[in-house]
Amino acid sequence: MRDVIIAANWKMHTSPSDAGDLARTIAARTRHDGVTRVICPPYVSLAAVRDALAESDPDVGVGAQNVHHELQGAYTGEVSAPMLVGLADWVIVGHSERRRDFAESDELIGRKLARAVEAGLRPILCVGEQLAEREAGQQTDVVRRQLTGALAGHDPAALASAGLVIAYEPVWAIGTGRNASGQDASTMADAIRTVVGESWPAGADDLPVLYGGSVTSANIAEFLTEPAIDGALVGGASLKPDEMAGIVARAGLTAAARGAAA
Repeated sequence: MRDVIIAANWKMHTSPSDAGDLARTIAARTRHDGVTRVICPPYVSLAAVRDALAESDPDVGVGAQNVHHELQGAYTGEVSAPMLVGLADWVIVGHSERRRDFAESDELIGRKLARAVEAGLRPILCVGEQLAEREAGQQTDVVRRQLTGALAGHDPAALASAGLVIAYEPVWAIGTGRNASGQDASTMADAIRTVVGESWPAGADDLPVLYGGSVTSANIAEFLTEPAIDGALVGGASLKPDEMAGIVARAGLTAAARGAAA
């Protein structure tokens, strides 16, 4: 049975002075059996969130929002995977905002993925198409290219051991208030497992696939009723305890149903 995962991506919000309190509040309101919870604050708030959760709810994972593709060097302002060890146990790679704003290529994202795996960080690899690409019917081709580019050269056994997670995030649904339908997300989750299965046939069925893109407590049920979807990468709503409480509560129902059916 695949993990049911709710990952909170706080993006460029919170500071060390308020991140710990927010993490404690969310943790206290989202305790549901069978749901893996992760909070991904900005780099500067990682230690505050780590310490707050260690005291209040160590079952909640801590993730970084990005990682550099080299282990060290003259890269001003960057953070390497070894630097994250002890601060985080998860990391997001390939988020659409990194691809868009920093021109990150699939090959570069693959190198970041390698550094994360080597450091023992559990990676959430993001893929997804632009609006024009979906309107042209190219969404599956786009996601195939992103996956094959990022996963090229990786040992499937190492990815399985690292607990690779894929987040499908249609770019046109991020921060727009517009989200894909549950059926759209399910179809793409199936496509993702098909692509991954071409090089990793033994592990594709066990690969958790999340949906990301304007997820809220009001629409999360539409995605979690789909057997192919295993949770969500939550953006703006993850900063609101009421929203996170509702999202994780619904994820708990999915986890319980899957456990009963197993």
